[in-house]
Amino acid sequence: MKLNEIKDNEGSSKDRIRVGRGIGSGKGKTGGRGVKGQKARSGVAINGFEGGQMPIYRRLPKRGFTNIFASEYAEVSIGRVQAAIDAGKLDAKTTVDAAALKAAGVIRRLKDGVRILADGELTTKVSFEVAGASKSAVEKIEKSGGSIKLLVVAAEAAE
Repeated sequence: MKLNEIKDNEGSSKDRIRVGRGIGSGKGKTGGRGVKGQKARSGVAINGFEGGQMPIYRRLPKRGFTNIFASEYAEVSIGRVQAAIDAGKLDAKTTVDAAALKAAGVIRRLKDGVRILADGELTTKVSFEVAGASKSAVEKIEKSGGSIKLLVVAAEAAE
């Protein structure tokens, strides 16, 4: 085989349809757009438009709000921490904090802190220093002989 002999398999690519090229082509005149009207024209984007009727996104009431001051935590399950310890990425003898979890590749970005969740099992004695943890996660950590220190997050400390 030579470079000049390389070609695609038969039927792997179709030729594009040239629309608006005569009635005999089957895609002439209106070019597959139907007849007249706003959508037959070019440059039309009418998402949510309902022909003059009040659109559904305006008929339905708005509910709730987004708290722009809410803290967003990087959530880590106990199972993920144990897997990182077993793989040798985390050292159980040192304090496990946000920086250590990021260095081990357990979390991608720090956000407003790390919150430990109870999914999975912890068999190693580990001391944590994180922003938050669920009650069941704290129980599992203490049951395995470890300890957890909850940090005061900067946003909460400012209040």
